[in-house]
Amino acid sequence: MEIAIMAGQLILGLSILVGLHELGHLLAAKAFGMRVEQYFIGFPPKIWSIKRGETEYGIGAIPLGGFVKISGMIDESLDTKSMQSEPKPWEFRSKPAGQRLIVMLGGIIVNVITGILIFVALTYKNGETYLATRDAQYGIVAYDLAKQIGLKTGDKIVKVNGKEIEDFSDIRSSEVFLGSDSYYTVERKGADGRVQQLDIDIPNDFIDKLSDKKNAGQFIEPIQPFRVGEVVPGMPAEKAGLKKGDVIVAVNGKPTRFYHEFQEAVKAKTKKTITLTVKRANTPQPVTLRSAVNDKGQIGFGAESLLKKTHVDYTFGQALVKGTEQAFGVVYDNIKGFGKIFRGDVSASKALSGPIGIAQNLFGGVWMWDRFWFVTGLLSMALAFMNALPIPALDGGHSTLLLYEIVSGRKPSDRFLEGAQRVGMVILLGLMAFAIFNDVFKAVF
Repeated sequence: MEIAIMAGQLILGLSILVGLHELGHLLAAKAFGMRVEQYFIGFPPKIWSIKRGETEYGIGAIPLGGFVKISGMIDESLDTKSMQSEPKPWEFRSKPAGQRLIVMLGGIIVNVITGILIFVALTYKNGETYLATRDAQYGIVAYDLAKQIGLKTGDKIVKVNGKEIEDFSDIRSSEVFLGSDSYYTVERKGADGRVQQLDIDIPNDFIDKLSDKKNAGQFIEPIQPFRVGEVVPGMPAEKAGLKKGDVIVAVNGKPTRFYHEFQEAVKAKTKKTITLTVKRANTPQPVTLRSAVNDKGQIGFGAESLLKKTHVDYTFGQALVKGTEQAFGVVYDNIKGFGKIFRGDVSASKALSGPIGIAQNLFGGVWMWDRFWFVTGLLSMALAFMNALPIPALDGGHSTLLLYEIVSGRKPSDRFLEGAQRVGMVILLGLMAFAIFNDVFKAVF
């Protein structure tokens, strides 16, 4: 079921974005009097189509893209027969370079607008809920990766790159991991009880380790008191009678005030039965789990943090500004991420994901509409950025050649355009094959 939900979200999200992207090309082309022969969501074989006027609208069986076929344009179909005749007034090639450029940028522009609208709507609807750094009063839990760079459990991170931070999540922001020469300023209590400040450098290639599958979730988190949230049916916690709202204060008599202490105590008892001491209605009572802790050190409940959270609601004007900043932040992060790859700070195999990786890591196996739209907005901006790259066969490649034509006054030959399209298709197919193979390899190994 989880696989079906992940696949369903990916297909729906991509279908919306691809449909809007190609619609941007179609509307721009028709606005300038160009003939649009086909508008398809998905690649052949064809599942369904209908013809309205001069255009065939349809759905393809492979839901990982789409296309618009404009008369007189050398595109991914590589249909060059029509290019051998004299240009017709309604063809792409007969229009001024400026109009052709707008047509090529139409899909990118629509994806940018879509991404901004999604982020603005989510910000206006939900506001923002976050853990303020001042409310992470117990400091951090430092897992293995954090310990490798010199952090310790109990440290309080007060600055990032010399700047005080309001939101605890900024500790794990793209500015930290995609930037260069980043560092934390922490407060640490010494053996004598005195608090000292010191800087902890973050290696430039640290994101390479962080993106490794085996290190997922193993960096830092706030030290947090907790209570039992949703209890999973059929798991040891539910069978033992653990209830939502219970506060676990000990495991086999060992006090566990904080969630990381509870996790460590339970993982030490993998495949064994344990007895919890819980506070229910302020009354301590034992709960014995007669089913063993599973191999992952889990007993089957979600933890609710008792740390105070800060919530902010935004007016529409504020949401418009903040949502736009978030949308373009995706593009900025993509640029910084590619910079990391080109500098060799992170390997492409860990940083790049194809459709399988996107479905697993972003959408997840539970359908939550807010998360679906957030990921769709993120993908819309990422799709706009990727399409803007000056690679032949992408919108950015076509636009680069059109800009050359506008500046130089010389139009590249049809033979050159055809060759560039072929090279671009090979590059894109190679990248897609790499991404899919990489997803499978990471999922298996």
